[in-house]
Amino acid sequence: MTAVLRFVISRLIGSIPVLLIVLAGVFALLEAAGGDAIDAYLASIGGGDAALAAQLRAEHGLDHSALQRFLFLLGHLAQGDLGWSVALNRPVASLIAERLPATLALMGSATAFSFTLGSGLGILAGRRPGSGLDRLLSGGALLLHAVPGFWLGLVLSVVFAVKLRWLPVSGIETIASGKTGLARAVDIATHLVLPVSTLTLIYLALFLRVMRGAMAEVWAQEFVLAARARGIAPRRILLNHVARNAVLPLVTLLGLQSAAMLGGSVVIESVFGIAGFGRLAAEAVAGRDPALLLAVIFVSAVLVVGCNLLVDLAYGLLDPRVRPAAHRREV
Repeated sequence: MTAVLRFVISRLIGSIPVLLIVLAGVFALLEAAGGDAIDAYLASIGGGDAALAAQLRAEHGLDHSALQRFLFLLGHLAQGDLGWSVALNRPVASLIAERLPATLALMGSATAFSFTLGSGLGILAGRRPGSGLDRLLSGGALLLHAVPGFWLGLVLSVVFAVKLRWLPVSGIETIASGKTGLARAVDIATHLVLPVSTLTLIYLALFLRVMRGAMAEVWAQEFVLAARARGIAPRRILLNHVARNAVLPLVTLLGLQSAAMLGGSVVIESVFGIAGFGRLAAEAVAGRDPALLLAVIFVSAVLVVGCNLLVDLAYGLLDPRVRPAAHRREV
């Protein structure tokens, strides 16, 4: 446990420079885009004179140099203060607390379903490489992987929400429904069916192809041939030897896809009208709001770092060769 704790602490410390580089890069890109939050705000209310613009910039600290503003925002982030959103005229912390749960529910559900179904179908496809079932599943995965996410979401919405009227067309829950407890949970789950299904189908294809390819490689390994020679049952070889080793690259991909899933939620939330974390990031960019955008990027980076850390720990449980040395000796 001491070795694992040291590993976790070292990874967390090592992620600090990464977070700083990401925040600096995003801030620089926002500055290079031209204009600021006051320009975007005045444009949204129909304009204003130079005196009003100067007054608003002074109130929000936007009259300082870019470096001073960046260091000011970093200082407040270090203290746990996410600042004030000029574009939405609300505390950034309350905006994130309001929007993040919807995106986490969407991402968590889609990740769980795509990983489970993708790995399961990948095992079926990789059970006999080159078979008819393998070609069918691999071809279907390639087709799904080529379909744009927004188009797939629109098609599912038209079919199941507009035509068949089985599911809600947009939103995270029924507005002003007054539902609480289990009834509200069911209502939210119903609204999440279409967006979760869209993300699941998109990333299921990737997990399936990686699992199938990994299994095809493992089948040719010497330890599998040795297991066959010892007369071990084929089902046991498939699950205990081939699939268990083939799932390792899938676990690595799971950590890498956490960032892609978070970015993909922007499109899906826009298609299904979900006021989530992804749309909040888009609103921050549109409003040239540095405090809101840096807070969104900071929270997103922390989530990605946390997901990758959990994946590294899970990888160590599945493959003893990559565990810390002290932990291997204990095992």
